[in-house]
Amino acid sequence: MKQLKNKHFVLGLTGGIACYKAAELCRALIKAGASVQVVMTEGAAQFITPVTMQALSDRPVFSSQWDPRESNNMAHINLSRDADAILIAPASAEFVAKLLHGRADDLLSLMCLARPIEKVPLIVAPAMNKEMWSNPATQRNMAQLTQDGVHVLGVGAGEQACGEVGDGRMLEPLEILEALESFFTRKLLLGKKLLITAGPTYEAIDPVRGITNLSSGKMGFAIARACQRAGAQVKLISGPVSLETPHGVERLDVTSAEQMYTATLESVDSADVFIATAAVADWKLSSVVDQKIKKKNEKSPPKLDLVENPDILKTVAQTSRAKSGALYCVGFAAESENLQALAVEKRIAKGVPLLVANIGPATFGLDENALLLVDAEGAKELPWASKEELATQLVEELAKRIS
Repeated sequence: MKQLKNKHFVLGLTGGIACYKAAELCRALIKAGASVQVVMTEGAAQFITPVTMQALSDRPVFSSQWDPRESNNMAHINLSRDADAILIAPASAEFVAKLLHGRADDLLSLMCLARPIEKVPLIVAPAMNKEMWSNPATQRNMAQLTQDGVHVLGVGAGEQACGEVGDGRMLEPLEILEALESFFTRKLLLGKKLLITAGPTYEAIDPVRGITNLSSGKMGFAIARACQRAGAQVKLISGPVSLETPHGVERLDVTSAEQMYTATLESVDSADVFIATAAVADWKLSSVVDQKIKKKNEKSPPKLDLVENPDILKTVAQTSRAKSGALYCVGFAAESENLQALAVEKRIAKGVPLLVANIGPATFGLDENALLLVDAEGAKELPWASKEELATQLVEELAKRIS
């Protein structure tokens, strides 16, 4: 969350049960290195106390335009001028309507109206009942706010405090943090469509056994997240992993190399960039046994007849769009030795302009990695760092190459 470090947020709370999430959000912003000034409406104070938010933000909470702590009675001016953004979370349906019509009958709405629009962005995280969210009036309000330059976050779906189930829940604090990180990230890939494969594949032997590898998918998911933050439209095709889908990324889950091959070919025609981070199994069984193979008294184990899986990266790199330069292909290689020599050889064999290599056994499952970027000009090292940081560096490299 380096984009949030040293940022100053005015966090506005309006009336709604989702105020309990605002406490966690405030704490998460502080942990990310930001500072937070909380401003609450009278309705918000019915759901969470100012004392709680003061303790979490380490700043006095404001709720009244006539707060005596402001000697000039201009809290709506003073509080907003140093902010990097005003974040309303939760934003009730009633407060959204206020924003739309420019009403200013409390400190928070007055501050939003009086903020320097070009300098202090307004970010809104709606929270309301599903019927309120789907009401045409609310949808019109959201559309108009977006047109007016307000950054409206999406909503979550699920069980609501009223007992109903549907859209309208405020996003979870970590989802909002991701959206903020994306908001403040330079849009180096704005307008680009990226297709990314990630994780391992699994090739069945019988109903309970299979061939796979130690890839966790963390590097590929970090790249998908970094690309989305950089303004790209990202589709992620993932093998079997236990990772949350990055905010704003479209995800398709597959299991086998054949499934990943089919899904990739069905999606790649609309992509500007293809990044193959998945650790795809090179072989599969010629036929899968329908029932579990039983252990018998014979000393020799059963023979496994293996056949080669289709080469996804090589196939995509040989398409007319890739050869013409309309599609930029990036390959990944996990090696156990002779990293640079094998990476150079593999880049040529796959026919891609850029190949990213790493020592697989040294990083599988970890949150850190070290990468070697190999192209026709030579090799460049990205030293050991978090996979999130390396993904950001890779986006910068990619932006230079496709600009």
